[in-house]
Amino acid sequence: MTKPNIHIRAMRSDDYDKVQDLWQHIEGFYIRSVDDSREGIERFLARNPNMSVVALTDEGDKNDEKIIGSVLCGHDGRYGSLYHVCVHEDFRKNGIGRAMVEFALNALKRESISTISLIAFSTNKEGNAFWKGLGWDIRQNVNRYELSQNPANISTKITPNKSNFK
Repeated sequence: MTKPNIHIRAMRSDDYDKVQDLWQHIEGFYIRSVDDSREGIERFLARNPNMSVVALTDEGDKNDEKIIGSVLCGHDGRYGSLYHVCVHEDFRKNGIGRAMVEFALNALKRESISTISLIAFSTNKEGNAFWKGLGWDIRQNVNRYELSQNPANISTKITPNKSNFK
């Protein structure tokens, strides 16, 4: 079997269905019903143009690109944030996550954003090892507080179906 051609590019709103399919196949991934809806992601991408990134593979067929990684990247004018950083397990350990993070960090740098944060669940051993390997620091001196102003914005933990990845 030949190694698939993998490339990264800025995420577009028309990537939503394939990105959502990827997210549904990431063990321990959490999505929110409102924030991660099509409208929520389109709003995020419009507010932060050309900052979020996807990794794709055509697996030999350019007309059937599969999204195998994603990073949502944005900023508030002072601080940057990375969200939903993931690579499908079949494609990990190939530098894809590192390349996507570099894409996102360069986008933030172009906007003069120098401080970036992200959330990695404490139970995500592989993810935490990834961030430590890239030189990110864990902040021990802060607590993260969260308030949902929309009771319909339900957080759901994904338990992936190992088959049927589009």
